[in-house]
Amino acid sequence: MDNTNVLIDGRDVRCEGEKNLLEIIRKSGIELPTFCYHSELSVYGACRLCMVEVEGRGLQPACSTIPEPGMKIKTNTEEIRNMRKIIVELLLANGNHDCVTCRKSEHCQLQTLSRRLGIKEVRFKKKAAEKPVDDSAYSIVRDPSKCVLCGDCVRMCAEVQGIGAIDFAFRGSKCEVVPSFGKDLNKVECVNCGQCARVCPTGALVIKSEVESVWKDIHNPEKTVIAQIAPAVRVALGEEFGLKSGEAVTGRIVAALKMMGFDKVYDTSFTADLTVIEEGNEFIERAGKGEKLPQFTSCCPGWVKFAEQYYPEYLPNLSSCKSPQQMFGSVARDTLPKMLNIRQQDLSVVSIMPCTAKKFEAKRPEFIKGNIPDVDHVLTTRELARMIGECGIDFKNLTPESFDMPLGYKTGAGVIFGNSGGVTEAVLRYVAEKATGTALEGYEFKTARGEDGIRELSVELNGRTYNLAIVHGLMNARKMLENVKKGGKKYDLVEVMACPGGCIGGAGQPCYKESDIRKDRTKGIYENDKMQQLHKSQENPYIKELYENHGFNDHKKAHELLHTAYKNRKRTDSEGILVCGGKTPDALKIEVCFGTGCFIRGSQDMMKKIVAHLEANGLKDKTEVRATFCFERCDRGPVVRVGKKVIEKGDLEAVIKEIESKLKAAV
Repeated sequence: MDNTNVLIDGRDVRCEGEKNLLEIIRKSGIELPTFCYHSELSVYGACRLCMVEVEGRGLQPACSTIPEPGMKIKTNTEEIRNMRKIIVELLLANGNHDCVTCRKSEHCQLQTLSRRLGIKEVRFKKKAAEKPVDDSAYSIVRDPSKCVLCGDCVRMCAEVQGIGAIDFAFRGSKCEVVPSFGKDLNKVECVNCGQCARVCPTGALVIKSEVESVWKDIHNPEKTVIAQIAPAVRVALGEEFGLKSGEAVTGRIVAALKMMGFDKVYDTSFTADLTVIEEGNEFIERAGKGEKLPQFTSCCPGWVKFAEQYYPEYLPNLSSCKSPQQMFGSVARDTLPKMLNIRQQDLSVVSIMPCTAKKFEAKRPEFIKGNIPDVDHVLTTRELARMIGECGIDFKNLTPESFDMPLGYKTGAGVIFGNSGGVTEAVLRYVAEKATGTALEGYEFKTARGEDGIRELSVELNGRTYNLAIVHGLMNARKMLENVKKGGKKYDLVEVMACPGGCIGGAGQPCYKESDIRKDRTKGIYENDKMQQLHKSQENPYIKELYENHGFNDHKKAHELLHTAYKNRKRTDSEGILVCGGKTPDALKIEVCFGTGCFIRGSQDMMKKIVAHLEANGLKDKTEVRATFCFERCDRGPVVRVGKKVIEKGDLEAVIKEIESKLKAAV
């Protein structure tokens, strides 16, 4: 063994800059078991399954031990094997792991390790008490009885997404992972990105399924059920059936859906092309006036909710365009009933998406008109795979079929929406021609491509330089926005995607641990772009027909169907924290907002002054003072509500006057 090697189970392995023993051991061809290790997260070292024996040091966790030349390592001693079995058995005894009916069964790391370690029985007494399942959110179901406390979800939410909607609470045997303040997921600042469920090794966090609702519509003879397929789905679904990651299986998806009973199958890339036109025109108008810049993209519902919660001051900067999913729903509702000779209420629109936040987006009240949603159901890539499996369809050997027209036709610009940077490049393909009045010789803007979480580029058009940014991952979005707020960065257009890598890394896609899978999917998207006959959204003949023959040239109609607006949103639904008073049912309710916007504007000082006034004037027992979380007026804080009256901008005199007026009227 030379001085750059380590010895692993008697074999020389060269050290080549690996961060830890786990990486170098896996490089040597040995798959050490882990629960809590992900290449994109910090090292946690909680599960202890990757313990190895290092000569002279005893047992060491491979994930947190730095490799040193000359180390002699054993990965599979009798002691290590027995220890791993005991750890897995304890985890099995400590929860409700009903594998046969668990949604995570085919991807459960606990089940995989149980088989691999040859566990035939659990020698420890099972923990009897089961915890209630939280299915309050539209996107994720949380079952704490299946949690193994690996912390993967906690670190993903905090480190990659920068939100921290879930965390550890309590100590010892009572320790558990819970949303903020022990509330349900739909009442905290979760943005529905689902990345927590992607990294969860068990069934503690799973995608909320709409499979049964879709089957119900398919089996209803009065319903005409159509599907729209997002760009990123076509380069990932094949992984569920043993095909290479990144391999485009578009035609086979269409064939499978028609075999399953869908009446028509369309492509979300069609309305991605439409989004390019609308968003591009919006950008040209804003840039010309120098108003509401930078313009932020609005295709990603996880990012939109993030902005609503944390940066409401930038909501006017969001593009007013609906996402391609919601644009498709609007266009389908407007055009297909006439084309297919059906009633609008008999049309069922099903989206097949790589994203769990799309489930939340489809349920937003902005996208429901007269009790009819633009999109009825959202299936993820994995849910579609499940439905194909239920039907017993031999997916790998299907003969490909074509999308239905006209909503199935797209250009390459619509396809590349599935990658981080794809929206920016697609818009540039349009804006560059629109601004200059000259056709582009090529169509690719490769400077928009890459893997970095924050990427910057500049484009010169008609003598003016435009600065653009491309961001994926919400922690990176926060960094970018803070730089913009401080004046450190000035952009004209910013693309934001909540999920790492963009839609190809969405939580509804087949599970992955290593970023190489994302690279394969990205490559597949760009290859799919090259295979299209047309590459610019403005070249799509059916988009032109939509404007000319279906009335979308009418600004009023286009705005009603294709655009929307957002408003600041409460981060946490709560009655607040009682500070003082509240001893009688008829006490006057006084609420001081402690949301981030109000807090930095002085809500804590406001609270102290209100309480001091009540105490000094003997009014404490007649009032109930609470610290609450948001009145959705973040730019006008600190905000106080006295009874039903809201008083803004920290007007203490107005608050005291209202308190005294209300108490006097109650006498």
